[in-house]
Amino acid sequence: MNIQLLLSEKVRQALIGAGAPVGCEAQVRQSTNPQFGNYQADGVMSAANKVGIPPRQLAKKVLQILDLGNIARKTEIGGPGFINIFLDSAWVARQIDWVAHAPKLGIAAVEPQTIVVDYSAPNLAKEMHVGHLRSTIIGDAAARTLEFLGHNVIRANHVGDWGTQFGMLIAYLEKIQNEHSSGMDLSDLEKFYRQAKKHYDEDNTFATSARAYVVKLQGGDPYCQKMWHRLVDITMSQNQLIYNRLNVTLRESDVMGESLYNAMLPEIVADLKLKGLAVESEGATVVFLDAYQNKDGGPMAVIIQKKDGGYLYSTTDLACAKYRYETLGAHRILYYTDSRQHQHLMQTWAIVRKAGYVPESVSLEHHFFGMILGKDGKPFKTRSGETVKLADLLDEAIARAAHLIARKNPRMPEAEITQLARVIGIGAVKYSDLSKSRTTDYIFDWDNMLELEGNTAPYIQYAYSRIMSVVKCAGIKESHLTLPLVMSEEHEITLAIHLLQFEEALTTVAREGKPHIMCGYLYKLAELFSSFYEHCKILNGNSEGVRQSRLKLALLTSRTLKTGLDTLGIETVEHM
Repeated sequence: MNIQLLLSEKVRQALIGAGAPVGCEAQVRQSTNPQFGNYQADGVMSAANKVGIPPRQLAKKVLQILDLGNIARKTEIGGPGFINIFLDSAWVARQIDWVAHAPKLGIAAVEPQTIVVDYSAPNLAKEMHVGHLRSTIIGDAAARTLEFLGHNVIRANHVGDWGTQFGMLIAYLEKIQNEHSSGMDLSDLEKFYRQAKKHYDEDNTFATSARAYVVKLQGGDPYCQKMWHRLVDITMSQNQLIYNRLNVTLRESDVMGESLYNAMLPEIVADLKLKGLAVESEGATVVFLDAYQNKDGGPMAVIIQKKDGGYLYSTTDLACAKYRYETLGAHRILYYTDSRQHQHLMQTWAIVRKAGYVPESVSLEHHFFGMILGKDGKPFKTRSGETVKLADLLDEAIARAAHLIARKNPRMPEAEITQLARVIGIGAVKYSDLSKSRTTDYIFDWDNMLELEGNTAPYIQYAYSRIMSVVKCAGIKESHLTLPLVMSEEHEITLAIHLLQFEEALTTVAREGKPHIMCGYLYKLAELFSSFYEHCKILNGNSEGVRQSRLKLALLTSRTLKTGLDTLGIETVEHM
């Protein structure tokens, strides 16, 4: 049920009937103040400007034509020419009855697209750290949302699994004769990588050997290929443990490393030269982009092949976009990387478009995000100034949650505390991040994220568990709630309207890749249910019709909270 779309189409038709241009937009949005209705149509303002008449005059004509049937109990002109729409409670009640029994909460079927979502992208031979958190969980929330709506989502974990670092590691492992060690894990690899990098920088003989191993690896040498596979497998198998703990849907089959595109790179450079887009400059092959200026004011050069014949990230990303369109058949390609990569991607995509590798009909979108900061406003670090490892962060979240649960429930069995602590601790970390706009930096604060009040995961998880407790006390199955919904209290009507707005939140997240919109929706839903629960008796002192109606609202609220949290990758529990 998307009320916004329904009203938009009816207002748009009325605008055209009143003399507005055919391409005009109704611009219907949810009202922020109840005194101005439930929805407000702002499109009259711009349409009036185009036809050259006062907005209120056009608004009067629109209202004379506008036919909302039994959807609205009242429409009025507000301010300089807005149209305020007040929904009819009887119509809302009928929609709730329908949604309560419809599959997927009545969410309309979409025309499915193939959408590639590029996210997480951990470093090979290194443990995941807090810097990987935002890409991983924001990207996963977007993928879950798009999939729930019915799109074909291809998850792409674009890892850097090719290049000089692997030559260094293979050379170092041979140097210390550790290649046959069966107990090597990711922490060993990270230590070896640091030592290999030190040797590479300080020992010319070692550096020459490392570069030779890169050439052998790229040439398909069996020994190097075997070692490379082993290094990649160790990293990704341990990263998968992190994904599982985070309740993230990435799997080993979603890894699409840089190596996947390696064979395409010579062909792309040759093709760009043939099309006159790439030229030689100081021994390198570059593409000049007029839309970007270098420090001297001339067109910026994007290097796609170095003097020594090596390729760069730009070359790989050109191949990556081409592959995702031609091979994967993408209609949209979404990248979840931090804001520092924005110019690089914009330049790469400018070349992609010029070369005709991806048509304009396919959307290339950089859904960038800011940094995680500590309370001091600086990048979030450990007390000793080191990067926070993601495994350690999750351990601490669970430990803090367990401490809080044990303090509030001293008689709770340890096994139950352990289970609750995992769900609440991990959920708190994820929600704290997801509830902030991805385009800004955010302050990491242990104290706030585990609060049972305010816009936090524990608050919403508790709202869900409280509803399940009410339903359990009612002792009635949902299938037995057969009477039509009736509503007379304002708290009932307000809650019901917000329940019908769930699809609007979903489609906005899917369009903009901003999970904080879903967080805001769920927080408001939990607050509205709390007010409803406080002012409207659910189980006692009511007629059977009122009792069933309020139980329906409670059950639909619980399903909506659970579904919404699931799109964020956050679990629920029935008892807290």
